[in-house]
Amino acid sequence: MAALQRRLVEFAAARDWEPFHTPKNLAVALSVEASELLEIFQWLTPEQAAAVMDDPDSAHRVRDEVADVLAYLLQFCAAVGVDPLTALDAKIDRNELRFPRPERSRGPEIE
Repeated sequence: MAALQRRLVEFAAARDWEPFHTPKNLAVALSVEASELLEIFQWLTPEQAAAVMDDPDSAHRVRDEVADVLAYLLQFCAAVGVDPLTALDAKIDRNELRFPRPERSRGPEIE
């Protein structure tokens, strides 16, 4: 992950894009790319959405948008000094406290 993050920072630096890669601009770009991922699923039924990766063209679009979202997230994290894996680990810890495991499953009981 760190190597990919460095590669993205170096890619932007080689093109003199740093002045444009402010936290605000990167957050906006991240939102736009996430919206482009969402657009692939817009108006699909749940069944169609579940089968999106079965079609090579739509699967390619999904992979590209996932890559764009991750790229902008990593660039944003670099700009603001956040380690994304540490942040995620801490968030999971907080969620485990907020949402404790139920004592029993919600599925049908088996006798």
